[in-house]
Amino acid sequence: MKDLLPSAIEDHETMPFQEFTQKAYLNYSMYVILDRALPHIGDGLKPVQRRIIYAMSQLGLLSTAKFKKSARTVGDVLGKFHPHGDSACYEAMVLLAQPFSLRYPLVEGQGNWGDPNDPKSFAAMRYTESRLSPYAQIFLQELDQGTVDWVPNFDGTLKEPTLLPARLPNILLNGSTGIAVGMATNLLPHNLREVSKALIHLIDNEDADLADICHFIKGPDFPTDAEIITPISEIMESYRTGYGRIKMRAKFHVEDSEIIFTALPHHASTEKIYEQIAAQMEAKKLPMVIDIRDESDHEDPTRLVVIPKSGKIDVSALTDHLFATTDLEKSYSVNMNMIGINGRPQVKNLLDLLTEWLEFRAETVRKKLTFRLENLLDRLHILDGFLIAFLNLDEVIKIIRGSDHPKKDLIKAFSLTERQAVAILEIRLRQLARLEEIKLQSEKQDLVSQRETLEKILGNETAFKAYIKDNIRSDAKKYGDKRRSPIKKRKEAEKFSVTDVMDIEPVTVILSKNGWIRSAKGHEINPATVKFKSGDALLGYLRTRSDKPIVFLDSTGRSYRLFAHSLPSARGNGEPLTGHLSITPNAHIKFMVSGEDHHHFLVASDSGYGFIIKFADFLTQYKNGKAIISLKKNHELLTPERVVALETDNIASITSKGRLLIFALNLLPYLKKGQGNKIISIPKKERHSTDPERLQFLKILPSNANLIIHSGKHSLKLTPGNQMDYTGMRGHRGKKLPRGYQTVDRVDIVPIETGNHKK
Repeated sequence: MKDLLPSAIEDHETMPFQEFTQKAYLNYSMYVILDRALPHIGDGLKPVQRRIIYAMSQLGLLSTAKFKKSARTVGDVLGKFHPHGDSACYEAMVLLAQPFSLRYPLVEGQGNWGDPNDPKSFAAMRYTESRLSPYAQIFLQELDQGTVDWVPNFDGTLKEPTLLPARLPNILLNGSTGIAVGMATNLLPHNLREVSKALIHLIDNEDADLADICHFIKGPDFPTDAEIITPISEIMESYRTGYGRIKMRAKFHVEDSEIIFTALPHHASTEKIYEQIAAQMEAKKLPMVIDIRDESDHEDPTRLVVIPKSGKIDVSALTDHLFATTDLEKSYSVNMNMIGINGRPQVKNLLDLLTEWLEFRAETVRKKLTFRLENLLDRLHILDGFLIAFLNLDEVIKIIRGSDHPKKDLIKAFSLTERQAVAILEIRLRQLARLEEIKLQSEKQDLVSQRETLEKILGNETAFKAYIKDNIRSDAKKYGDKRRSPIKKRKEAEKFSVTDVMDIEPVTVILSKNGWIRSAKGHEINPATVKFKSGDALLGYLRTRSDKPIVFLDSTGRSYRLFAHSLPSARGNGEPLTGHLSITPNAHIKFMVSGEDHHHFLVASDSGYGFIIKFADFLTQYKNGKAIISLKKNHELLTPERVVALETDNIASITSKGRLLIFALNLLPYLKKGQGNKIISIPKKERHSTDPERLQFLKILPSNANLIIHSGKHSLKLTPGNQMDYTGMRGHRGKKLPRGYQTVDRVDIVPIETGNHKK
């Protein structure tokens, strides 16, 4: 019987069962830790995520490509690199595409990819389509430039990268979660702009400590607008040790005595919270709540309404109870465990993480530049051979035509290398033209310049660091955004301020000539139909949002600030502005403007002077305002104009005597206050005549717009070509408009593409 046994069984290995199980479990543990559950510090990805991104890039599914069925991608991943279950692979792909799961998604999807209430409600992969997001380029941009090691795939037919050469610390930007054997990881997402500033500071200051880094990185930044309420000291402690907890709290406001939650903590479900509150109501643990509604839809992805029994209920106490007993407040563990550069799992603090990632990045950049330099030197070597051949073209042709061994003869005749000789023999006949020699000389000069640049970067530590910093700045500008999760200091049973609970919505602010102000919800209202008190009429209106500040400019050039949410309702006649502001005696409000802090405005007076100012510089905390534009005696402020394209737009200025001057908008200075620079020249005799000449109209004129000048029943159309007749330098006199158009009643700016009028 023994003679019939296969040799494989005869030559079996014997070991104690305890030793076998211990060895098998250890091998399995290391596989799960290193090849499945924990991310690598370099690219912040697990193997399945890395393979999905690489497979999609091989399929050509970049952010500029057309979408393809997700089943196609999953099939490639499984068939070429990741021989596991298709459902697990597809779920990993879905998580890379969900903007509510990942701070910076790596995949863009079409179709049903789940929703915040039920992330696993995504459609099957045969229904959805996908491609890589623009952010995914940080992993692929340098992949084919000698930056990574390649290993055979599972069946040895293909090569796959061991890591992706991430240009940013994705492990910190998107975070990661995973459960291995005997260890786990939970890295929270962070803001790209904050992290990039910290990296640049760390490059410039190698001795920086954690406090320096936390000056830039305030805390995690989740893909939700809910608030982080963990104290700063606890956040810093988490960064110091690599362990900790972060708490998030839902954002809400009160509307008509109803509590409306509009942003939930990360991975909190509206449906689950609804069930939690409903269960408490059914158990009579919330007698102060009469009803709860889930009004979430496509327009308002999160809108959970809790209705108290009456307006006398203490909203602060009620919300505190809900935070304590439901997922309206959630905590997230911090466990900064990852696979380091040395290939071992370790919990790292924030400073060590950034420092080690910079080491990874420096090595990647060094490999990339060395790879470029080697290719460049190789090409220069070939070019040198080509140029030798061109200088001795007749002799080269003679050798090739008459020699039995042209390669050896070429090497001997011109002291060429074998590579140069082979390249010369492969030249096509049409490349022997004189023009080709000129091209080769030009290419060589260009390559020599590139070689010097690369050698300078690789040979100079300062230049090398500057190169890395430039890359980080460039990517931060391209992919970065504002912080989404505000970090708030919240106390127990704290009563929220008005600004915390207000409903951010569009409003229309209406101002009367007598200085009465009111605010109507929405932008649909027609201010022309609004009724005023007897003897009063409409002065102006402004469409903005309830959370935006409104700047009022008076006849003396002072600015004042009010918030839209503090204004009275439009149901009545409103309230006088004097009740809110201390307006200068004998002054009256002329204009209202609103915008973001970084927006620019053009302000000027009819004396012919003006400047550009940021909206933030209009703002003041004082009720009596602040001086913005200096007005000469008997001169008035012109309507402020919003600046959109500072570098390309022009200014059209028209005086009361019919003179027109057009010049580049960027010729005016940016100031915080003052008189400004001369826009158009008005001679002294004209300023002091019985009918003084003034700057009457000042308009921002885009380069692709027509200027329409109305005079009585007639209008003059100046196209961009005709406008050249009136174009000059800032401060010049300008040119007279044609007869019949020197008394201007109205000026319109008409974009050429749309034909819409901007009055």
